[in-house]
This record gives sequence, structure tokens and C-alpha cells, in this order.
Amino acid sequence: MKKKVVLAYSGGLDTSVILKWLQLEKNLDVIAFIADVGQKNELETAKKNAKKMGAYKIIVKDLKNIFVKEYIYPMFRCNALYEGTYLLGTAIARPLIAKAQMEVARRFKAEYVSHGATGKGNDQIRFELGYYAHNKNIKVIAPWREWKLNSRAKLIKYANKNNIPLMGKTTKEPPYSMDANLLHISYEGKVLEDPWKHPEKKMFRMTKDPEKCSSKGEFIEIEFFKGDPISINKKKLSPEKIFDNLNKLGGKHGIGRKDIVENRTVGMKSRGVYETPGGEILLVAHRAIESITLDGPSITLKDEIMPKYAKIIYDGLWFSPERKMLQALIDESQKNVTGQVKLFLRQGNISLLGRKSKKSLYDHKLATFEEDNLYNQKDAEGFIKLKSLRFRN
Repeated sequence: MKKKVVLAYSGGLDTSVILKWLQLEKNLDVIAFIADVGQKNELETAKKNAKKMGAYKIIVKDLKNIFVKEYIYPMFRCNALYEGTYLLGTAIARPLIAKAQMEVARRFKAEYVSHGATGKGNDQIRFELGYYAHNKNIKVIAPWREWKLNSRAKLIKYANKNNIPLMGKTTKEPPYSMDANLLHISYEGKVLEDPWKHPEKKMFRMTKDPEKCSSKGEFIEIEFFKGDPISINKKKLSPEKIFDNLNKLGGKHGIGRKDIVENRTVGMKSRGVYETPGGEILLVAHRAIESITLDGPSITLKDEIMPKYAKIIYDGLWFSPERKMLQALIDESQKNVTGQVKLFLRQGNISLLGRKSKKSLYDHKLATFEEDNLYNQKDAEGFIKLKSLRFRN
């Protein structure tokens, strides 16, 4: 009886070649695992192609709602941005896929798991740390660190030689590589490797060109409960639907495009272009509701730990003790982060129009510049004298 391997399978060129390579070179029964995290690609075609190649089993799992509720939302409670810019769209999806993949491996008693990440990137780390977090004894096969198929031309030649069915146009060199899920689409490599060259407008898929968006714009209202969005324009929706709607709203108004040069975990710099329309809206809205429901020192503490938290996720350490400890602190801070935020979306911009909450710490009577009986302005004199002692001695 052959041993089994669970492959994180997308149906693209790389993982299609890997599926056949695992069969031919490793003599393994391949379980093709397709994680639906909202990538909206041709899942049915991927299933058919895996079947044509003789996959032992084909498992498709809809993870979209779990992805938003248990991964995206906890991350956004921290307002996480890697290096101040990147909303971690790829980084947050990998631990979920790895965990689900390991559940399949356990179910079928597979001795091996495999992925299509290259030896230069971050994803190999994210996948494999996710695997080992759930089974320290699992054996990992990373073809890109083993084989000599180190170019697209060689992959296509191998595919043609072994009758591997492929999706889309594979004979021409693509201008970039792409990764998509419910949170974002990323574009990297090829023409984008020169950080001076700007991406072509036709490349973008989630967002409309801001120059071509309606100048009228659109008002929206988002309601939060304990740090998580629960409704848009007073309509309560599931986490998946919330994010899908935010993506559509943001995309319609050209919101969420970012061009970033980031520092990879493996040590090199990498240029990536991202579309994260719903994420950009959620980040602005969440910070707005926190501004009236969290006290100053709590906001400062969250802002101080955010870069550390973001780096932990970027480095593939979602299941680590340190991420869980920080998450407990972050979740504790969100108990009163409940209320509504008004925004205006227009031609790539998000304008904050208002925020309100029954848990608000904002006191109009205290904050007013008009006459009040709550604050004796003369008291500030002593405060300033104490704060300035080091300057006056």
C-alpha cells in the first residue's frame, strides 16, 4: 500500500505539476486539498483536473466564514499593519490553510504534507510552522527546495510531457504572480520586481481605477460589537458577507491599492502590489470606534504592541504562545469597543464623518471650549509645573 501525502492544491501550474511529481517521483497517493478562502478562482476546474491526474482523494473545504471570524477579525482588533503598510492578506490565510490541511492528514492518516511555496518566500515558513504546530512529527515535502524545475518553461515542459491539464493560459510568461483570498489580492514578481516601474492599470481585479470612479461617492455606516463589525448600513450580516460587502463597496470606489517594498522573513526585500478594499475600510472604521471607547493609555499600549503582533503574523507564528498572549491582551481591550461609525467613500479615499457609542468615554461637557463647571482651568498650572521640573532645574 502506498503512503499518502496531503497537498495544498490550487489548480495552478505549480501545484498541478507538484501533484503529478509526488505521484511519479515520490510514489505517493496524493490527496488534493483545496481550501476555499474566497479566492474566487475556478474551484470546479481544479477539482476536475485533480481527478484527471488520478488524485487519491479531492477535498474541498469552504473556510470563508472561519477565515473572517477566527483569523481576520482577531487581527483587525489590533489594527495590525506590517511595516506600517501591509494588511497581511496572504500571511493571515496560510495558518488557516495549514491547520485545515493537517485535519485532512489526520483523517486519512497521511504521513506527509506538501505545498507549492518557493524556497525564497515567506509562505514556506508559514505553511510549515502551521503544520508542526499541529503535529510535530509530520513529514513535509517542499518540491521547490528539491527539484530542478526552477523555471516556468521547465514546469510547462514537464506538464506537457506528463499530460497534466492546466487552467488558463500557461504557454506565455505571465507579467506577475498572484495570490487571492477574501481579504486581498497580491501581485508580485516579473515586471513588478523593478520597484521603479509602476503596475499597469489593467492588472487590478478587485478595485476600480480611482480616476474612473463616480465623483458622487457613497456614505456607509458600520456597526461594531466588542471590536468586530456586525452590520453595514444597519443590515446585520455574517462575517463572510460583511467582508464581501466591504470589498465590493471599497472596490467600487477605488479603495485599497498599495504598492509596497517589504522585508521578507528570509532576509531579502520584495516589492508587492496589493488590493485590500474591505480591509482598508475596516481599519479606518475600527480605529474610529476605538477613539471614543478606549482610554488614552490603552490606545497607546495597543499602538506599541501592534508592530510586534503584525511581525508575529507575518513570520508565520499565528499558533505561537506569544501571539496567543498578545491576542488575550487585545481581546480584553475590545470589551467596550461597540458602536457605529459613519464613512464617506470617494475615488480611492475614505473620509471619517462620525462615530458614536453607548460605551463612549467622550464627555462633551468636559471637552467643550465653552464655559463649564467640571474643569477648573487654573488646575492646569500645577500640572504643568510638575511636568516641567526637569526643564526648570
